[in-house]
Amino acid sequence: MKVFIVGANGQIGEHLVNLLKKSKEHTVRAMVRKKEQAEAFEKLGIETRLADLEGTMDDIAKAAKGCDAIIFTAGSGGHTGADKTLLIDLDGAAKTVEAAQKIGIKRFMMVSAIHAHRREKWNSIKPYMVAKHHADKILEQSGLTYTIIRPGGLLNEPGTGKVSIAEDLDAASIPREDVAQTIITALTMENTFNRSFDLVSGEDLISDALNKI
Repeated sequence: MKVFIVGANGQIGEHLVNLLKKSKEHTVRAMVRKKEQAEAFEKLGIETRLADLEGTMDDIAKAAKGCDAIIFTAGSGGHTGADKTLLIDLDGAAKTVEAAQKIGIKRFMMVSAIHAHRREKWNSIKPYMVAKHHADKILEQSGLTYTIIRPGGLLNEPGTGKVSIAEDLDAASIPREDVAQTIITALTMENTFNRSFDLVSGEDLISDALNKI
């Protein structure tokens, strides 16, 4: 399976690209905004395409054409305003869903945020949660074969390979490396198709946790 990574230059994105590059089952194509980012990936032998989530849907579709799955892990970042959150986390996600529909890519995985599906739990960064909530809804209603993963607070420490997965979990943290590994493991697991779940560090091996949902 050829996997198109949107947000490949982000921290989860880089983990995903590295895992897919080592995979015997999948290949990877990275979407980046800047020429220098593309050059850095290509030096590592990673196929890239230039496209911008603030650009057109057709640009995203052209960049993804020929792939079998899309993983959306882009984000506007913690230091931008609500305007960028809307443009990247919401409209960028919506355009990527539309691009997948246009070119016939059925498998779509979305990195969301813990409790994005529960408005009553939004205590802070509400524009971000609004964007994630509605991007998830757009994907759920798209007809694509989706999986929405809602990780807790993201850490840069090494992954443990052990997680907790459920429809609703208390807020907690998880290494980005474990988020990426969960995404790759779930990519072809049919019991994760058309499902969404919270994800934090826990006691179960990733594959075992996914098998329980």
